[in-house]
Amino acid sequence: MTAYLLNLATLICINATLAITLNFIMGYAGIYSIAHAVFFGIGAYTAAYLGIHVSASIFLTIPAAMLMGGVLSLALALPALRVRGEYFVAASLGLQVLAVTVFSQWKSVTGGIGGLVGIPPISVLGHAVENPVEFLLLAMACLAVIVVVTSALLRSSFGRNLQAIRDSESAASAFGKNVAAIKTLSVVVSASLAAVAGALYAFYLGFINVESFTMDTSVLLMAMVIIGGAGTVLGPIVGATLLMLLPSLFSYLPFLPATEIGSIQQIAYGLAMVLLMIFRPGGIVGPRGQER
Repeated sequence: MTAYLLNLATLICINATLAITLNFIMGYAGIYSIAHAVFFGIGAYTAAYLGIHVSASIFLTIPAAMLMGGVLSLALALPALRVRGEYFVAASLGLQVLAVTVFSQWKSVTGGIGGLVGIPPISVLGHAVENPVEFLLLAMACLAVIVVVTSALLRSSFGRNLQAIRDSESAASAFGKNVAAIKTLSVVVSASLAAVAGALYAFYLGFINVESFTMDTSVLLMAMVIIGGAGTVLGPIVGATLLMLLPSLFSYLPFLPATEIGSIQQIAYGLAMVLLMIFRPGGIVGPRGQER
């Protein structure tokens, strides 16, 4: 039971990190992307490849994953400069489909559909983090750093500009804000930080494949943000915790057939989203009656 709880807590930290990075552009900049799993995957594959072929040092793999995620995020940032709303969602969908294809076919780097195996444990100052308790502490530390970094950015003038763009791009542009640069930078920051979660995920499991980076993951991350409360600091953490705990709770209900638990989970997610949109559109943490 202890091992199971440690595993669950670690995965909650990783998913909460991802949800926070998505909330950075979705809740504060009004950029709705369903391609966030792409940068999760880029971080995971980059860190895993370096860990296997070069070094598993945290001071090499995580910065490299962040750099790769930030550079490749321009493929999402460029459409964000030209379109908005449902058109941008369609553009991010195209990027998600393209990335899954690349992850599945680039066998020399990603291992193809079979994925990458034999990923070594991450190393911190020469110490291999193999103990589950140590890795949980590392995941919690990374989550805390992400919270501090994003909170600091949002309290700065950059964060206020993001929220101004979310409320009205035209008004922000009329006040002299460089909307294109701000939106691009927000996407790059979000993708870079999401890659950190990907690196942790790869080293934690010791194996990754494309199944973890599909559109289902992107939609689940969006659900975490919306259910917890978009545009809030604690909302993504609450949403990630809730949606990661639900499958575990369903698994322990003896009257539910084991073969139907997956379908019941999807029904529960959908029902939760509908009820929240009706009774608490701002999410669990967001203010009552908040409208987007």
